Amino acid sequence: MPQTSSSLHLFADVLARVHAACRALAADAGWPEGIDFSRVVVEPPRDPSHGDMATNAAMVLAKEAKAKPRDLADQIAERLRADALIAKVDVAGPGFINLTLKPAAWAEALRTVLREAADYGRVRGGSKVNVEYVSANPTGPMHVGHCRGAVFGDALASLLQFGGHDVTREYYINDAGAQVDVLARSAFLRYREALGEDIGAIPEGLYPGDYLKPVGQALVNEHGDKLRAMSEAEWLPTVRAKAIAMMMDEIKDDLAALNIRHDVFFSERSLIETGNNKVAETIDFLKAKGDIYEGRLPPPKGAPVEDWEDREQLLFKATAYGDDVDRPLIKSDNSYTYFASDIAYHKNKFDRGFAEMIDVWGADHGGYIKRMQAAVKATTSGKGALDVKIVQLVKLLRNGEPVKMSKRSGDFVTLREVVDEVGQDAVRFMMLYRKNDAVLDFDLAKVMEQSRDNPVFYVQYGHARGHSIFRNARAEVFPELPEDTDKRIAWLAESAVERLSDPVELELLKRLAIYPRMLEAAAAAHEPHRIAFYLYDLASEFHALWTKGRDLPYLRFIINNDADLTKARLAMVQGVVSVLASGLAILGVHAPNEMR
Repeated sequence: MPQTSSSLHLFADVLARVHAACRALAADAGWPEGIDFSRVVVEPPRDPSHGDMATNAAMVLAKEAKAKPRDLADQIAERLRADALIAKVDVAGPGFINLTLKPAAWAEALRTVLREAADYGRVRGGSKVNVEYVSANPTGPMHVGHCRGAVFGDALASLLQFGGHDVTREYYINDAGAQVDVLARSAFLRYREALGEDIGAIPEGLYPGDYLKPVGQALVNEHGDKLRAMSEAEWLPTVRAKAIAMMMDEIKDDLAALNIRHDVFFSERSLIETGNNKVAETIDFLKAKGDIYEGRLPPPKGAPVEDWEDREQLLFKATAYGDDVDRPLIKSDNSYTYFASDIAYHKNKFDRGFAEMIDVWGADHGGYIKRMQAAVKATTSGKGALDVKIVQLVKLLRNGEPVKMSKRSGDFVTLREVVDEVGQDAVRFMMLYRKNDAVLDFDLAKVMEQSRDNPVFYVQYGHARGHSIFRNARAEVFPELPEDTDKRIAWLAESAVERLSDPVELELLKRLAIYPRMLEAAAAAHEPHRIAFYLYDLASEFHALWTKGRDLPYLRFIINNDADLTKARLAMVQGVVSVLASGLAILGVHAPNEMR
């Protein structure tokens, strides 16, 4: 089981206490051996008025205890009332147990934040995970739609790493299909143009953007006019390889503008190389398992399906593994279907040691999920698992109006254009400030506003405001307050944080205490947007407390005639600053100390 960094955060601490109470009750009551206590959880109640935490212990253990959930809840509650950390225990409904903690618990939670610093909420000892994201066809520059999947996948990988997993970031290069041949023909047209030919209008079906002009010039620089005299069969491999290489260099540069870098770039073409045909090997592997047969597929119901052909063909028994229909592997021209290559690719991931795989796909690939999960079950004999996260479309707006297409790309707005206009931080945060499977409206004007309505500004300003408070405290009360983060945290860790007793202060401490639990839930659900939501809520509470201090002097962070209380409040500010910086780092967003 994964372990937290060096001490239990508050939710884990209370969970351990609930587990201990249940185990003691089990021993006294003679419950059967081997009861699974891992189903017992402690989480924030849906209604804050019910208390600080809630546990489902009685609901999930009633069967083994041979008791009614409500009766069992009363027994567990009685033991928890004796706990020194817990102020109040209530049993509600059919057997829910609501817990209210003593104020000292929140002071100790803040000490944990200070003690753990950058490691607060970090987990050790997770599993090996492959996260494949972006994987855009290397046929042109990245567009704003790719941008969302890139940011989502990168933030998810960082979240899982913070959660203790050994994560490999991977990009699958689709360099073996018909689209890269279209790319090569488009690049060859630009090659002829670079030689001085008048190529006229770009023919229908080829890529029209100006981004292939440098490829054409590079081909002239390397080959002169030699390629022009060749047949297509002769020049196609050369031009294709050059175009793919240059497009991938551009894609990597575009991703670097968002601070996104992959560990592995895996070539689809490598799966079908002569003498090393992994697709054929995978088909043979599935044949040996009895998962492939010769058959005829019925006509699709409803909309046409692009890989359906009315003929006897080689089919994968996808329905045996949860898919709706069986799937073809070889086309009528004897080339492999995309699906066949994808099966081999995911088997390759498993063979490289990845039993856990996460793929981030665009919205147009939703119908592909069942077959791919079926393939993973078949090729791994059920030992591998694939989670597919669908990233919905991005609607690019300016003051509510759709943004016009890019001249350079021909028919879309490039990722680089968006990053250059609003900056890396705004792009990354806002791409995560909505659940991945919901359409995202990205307004270029709004993300430049300095207001609460601009979430990335509001969160970053929270971090900067904390450092402003430190500077003011240094000037007014504590000239010895260290500027170095580690030294400042060590100095503040000695403060009397029990002095933080006002309800608004306690609410802020509670928000800090929930951070590790939120990260744990976000990692389990593969949902990094939860971090962005949490950071906005934390920043909102922090800004609200600062604002109250203007109207109510006793709530100000700096109290000139009470050094102990000021130091305790500075410790609270440090807790906020540390958690904001931690969450922003996972999302790949900077945490500025000043904002102008």
